[in-house]
Amino acid sequence: MATGRLTEDVYAGADARLAAADARVAADYPGEPAGRQPVHTVYVPADRYHGDLVADWGQLAVAVLTEHGDQLALEPEVAGRVAAKLRDEPIEDLRIDFEDGYGHPGDDAEDAAALAAGRVLAASVAAGTAPPFTGIRFKSFERATRRRGIRTLDLFLGGLLAEGGLPAGFVLTLPKVTAVEQVEAAVEVLAALEKAYGLTPGALRFEVQVETPQSILAADGTVAVSRIVRAARGRCSGLHYGTYDYSAGLGISAEYQRMDHPAADFAKQFMQVAAAGTGVRLSDGSTNRLPVGDRDAVLAGWSEHLRLVRRSLEHGFYQGWDLHPHQLPTRYAATYAFFREGFPAAAGRLRAYTERADSGILDEPATAQALATYLVRGLDCGALDAPEVRELSGLDRAALDQHVRRLAS
Repeated sequence: MATGRLTEDVYAGADARLAAADARVAADYPGEPAGRQPVHTVYVPADRYHGDLVADWGQLAVAVLTEHGDQLALEPEVAGRVAAKLRDEPIEDLRIDFEDGYGHPGDDAEDAAALAAGRVLAASVAAGTAPPFTGIRFKSFERATRRRGIRTLDLFLGGLLAEGGLPAGFVLTLPKVTAVEQVEAAVEVLAALEKAYGLTPGALRFEVQVETPQSILAADGTVAVSRIVRAARGRCSGLHYGTYDYSAGLGISAEYQRMDHPAADFAKQFMQVAAAGTGVRLSDGSTNRLPVGDRDAVLAGWSEHLRLVRRSLEHGFYQGWDLHPHQLPTRYAATYAFFREGFPAAAGRLRAYTERADSGILDEPATAQALATYLVRGLDCGALDAPEVRELSGLDRAALDQHVRRLAS
């Protein structure tokens, strides 16, 4: 065995010197979390939410696809998968909205709506008709809306938990963060709600909407979004970009408020850097150009939505917001095309990496992790099937999951 000139005390000294840093890095950067990430979040005003909403949205999406879908010129494989998705699981993540989409109808009306929405969601979960991911967006923790938001959350949980337990895939949305202390306060409120309703500590998690300039850069010049993630104490599951509030906060006129504006990219790149390795997932925002009206209007809305969803995927944002049933066909069309077009190359490269074959591309371990994660995402959303992934990559789903965890560790 070869020996060097350094003694054991040098090795031990380096270990001791970095022990605290090692522990901090392991805690702060646990890597990609286990489990599926939805490809979108559908926002529905609380006063329009009802037990048949998912089925209704699916029917409307199928109808508009039947009427105009030939103009999308989708590959047959993609077209078939989109049609099946709209039939079987049109919405992956549903957020019942008590914030901007709902407004301020008065305390009595919002109290009743919060209780009712919780009960309806519980009934949908029990009936098996709820999407795999659900939750509510309550009003912000800014002074003007803080108490109303907390009360709505309390009453909604009361209605939901009276009919059963907390659903799997349940998540809350904290909007309009203008101070890191609001996140800290939200953590305290959620802990109090868990105690009040007998929930497991840490059961209530939330997404933070990055829709104010103060969510990116704090008044003292520090990067607020990374401080927000840390302030959540492990409860933050996602950072969601808010296209229109953020743009308006920068003084961008309404005509130019869009997901691909340079100011939007600036914010989202900060989000990516802050969230990288933390286990906090990212979501892009929405487009308010809806595919409604006559044929030309629908196709124009679809064209815009397809382009923006594809752009988000290429930029590493695998989730976005949808605001209308007619956006569902293009959400899945863009997503499925993205994964199916890149599938053969990704599977082949991952197979070459795991088998140490000479493929002409020398991939790094981090790239191999990204390839495995790409295939897993394709499987989760329905763009890919397990047999075809196994055939081309040489790995089944369990092996892919193990491979991702091993490379991430």
